Amino acid sequence: MATKIEFAVNMTCDSCVSKIRNALGTADGITNLEINLEQKTVVVETTLPSSIVQSHIETGMRAILKGYGSQLDASRQHAAVAMLGGDTGYSYGSAKGVVRLVQLDNENCLIDGTIDGLPPGKHGLHIHECGDISQGCQSTGEHFSLFNTKHGGPNDDPQNRHTGDLGNIEADASGRAVFRLVDKVLKVWDVVGRSMVVTEGPDDLGRGGHPRSAKDGNSGNKISCGIISRSAGIFENQKQICACDGVTIWDERDRPVVGPGRRLTQSSLCAYI
Repeated sequence: MATKIEFAVNMTCDSCVSKIRNALGTADGITNLEINLEQKTVVVETTLPSSIVQSHIETGMRAILKGYGSQLDASRQHAAVAMLGGDTGYSYGSAKGVVRLVQLDNENCLIDGTIDGLPPGKHGLHIHECGDISQGCQSTGEHFSLFNTKHGGPNDDPQNRHTGDLGNIEADASGRAVFRLVDKVLKVWDVVGRSMVVTEGPDDLGRGGHPRSAKDGNSGNKISCGIISRSAGIFENQKQICACDGVTIWDERDRPVVGPGRRLTQSSLCAYI
C-alpha cells in the first residue's frame, strides 16, 4: 500500500528540481512525485521506507521529513513517532533509530523505521503499555493489549495476538534494520504515549513452545525503547525555523537534540518530525 511522504528540501534552482526528479525516477516503488521549488517541498507517493526515499533525494541537497501519511478525521491523531536509543529522557538503549506510525485509513496502520546498532539478524518489535522509561526499557511494562489476549504475530487474528505485536525486523551485517510494515490491528490513536521496544532476539510469535511464548514471544532482553509521541501528518508541518532557538530545519541535523550545542530542553522540543 502506497502512502505520501512530504520532505522539505533546500532547493535553490531548477537544476535542483531536475536532480531530484532524475534521482527518484530510477527508484522502484515510487508511484507519484510532486516537487515545489517555491515552497521547497517534495511529496512522494511510495511503498518504500522513508529512509530509502530520503537517500535518493539527497543528491547534494539536504532533505528533512516533514509529514507522513493520509489526511483523516482531524479529531483523531493519525501520525506518531518514536525515537529509540540513547538516554534522552524519552528514549533509552544501545541501538538508535526512528520509527514512524501513520494511520493510512481506518483499517491500515503503517510502521516505517530505521534502527542502527543492532546485532545482525532478527529482532522482536513491540509496543508496550507504558510510556515510562524512568528505569530504562524495564519500566515500559508488558506488551500493549487492548483485549487482554495472548501473544502472537502481526498476521494473527486480533483475539490471538497483542495489539502491540509487530513481529520481527531484521538487521543486516552492518547492524541496520530498515522496515516498512502495514498492520490491520494497531491504531495510532491508541498508542500515543506508550512505548516502542526492540528486543535482542527474534520473536517466536507465540509458537515457540517456551513458557514465555504466550506472554512475550521469548525474544530476550529489551535493547532499545522510546516513547511514542504525536507527529505531523502530511501538509501539517509548516515549520522552517524552530521558535525555541532559531535553528533552521537545514541546520537541525548538525545539532544535538538536547544538551551542549542546543538550548532546548526536553519540555520545549520543537518536532520537525
